[in-house]
Amino acid sequence: MLALAHAAGGAILTHYGPAIEVRRKEDASPVTAADEQAEEVILAGLRRLTPDIPIVSEEAFARGEIASEAPPRFWLVDPLDGTKEFLKGNGEFTVNIALIDRRQPVLGVVAAPALRLAYAGAGPGSAREWRGGSEQAIAVRRPPPSGLTVVASRSHGDAHTLGRFLNGRVIAATRQAGSSLKFCLLAAGEADLYPRFGRTMEWDTAAGHAVLAAAGGRVRTIEGEELRYGKQGFENPHFIASTE
Repeated sequence: MLALAHAAGGAILTHYGPAIEVRRKEDASPVTAADEQAEEVILAGLRRLTPDIPIVSEEAFARGEIASEAPPRFWLVDPLDGTKEFLKGNGEFTVNIALIDRRQPVLGVVAAPALRLAYAGAGPGSAREWRGGSEQAIAVRRPPPSGLTVVASRSHGDAHTLGRFLNGRVIAATRQAGSSLKFCLLAAGEADLYPRFGRTMEWDTAAGHAVLAAAGGRVRTIEGEELRYGKQGFENPHFIASTE
């Protein structure tokens, strides 16, 4: 999966630059040729490797090619998570590939090709980070006495609701990040809390969720239940990603 994510990232980088043609999907979100070519690479690879496992992909869903209900076991793919970051040229976009089994993300790969970063996890204790040419195991940290480092979306979110949620907590710093890199900051022990009160879809979160869970973290709904996958329409409720 890591090699497949890197191959998709290579396809994306051939389009990365100032002259990017942007179209709008039915929900008004942006899509580019980079999204579509990365999807082609990933879908072809998954069909070759696991022809018996169905695939749910963001772009295929947008084209109306995916049923609104998912089977018990399926691949969940966002070929270019953070299209707005891609268009801004800040590098904080990712390739997300996750395997869902009985509504849980059991494997996840997150690659950020412009930053030469990648993360993967497939079960407790298996989380790893690739930064440049080096590889290392990663795990969540215990929140420091000085306070929490909170991660917030760079392009989305609800600042007012976030402020109310954080009221009463000791906050040492707030970091902004794009795409599923927010989950990976927690997984790598660089942050402690990622509350999300804006709209997300399952393909936005599944791979990062799997990496964070492998590093010892959790993703729960506002009601305290584990975030599940394969929901009707593939839309997430608000959630809290944390290191404990």
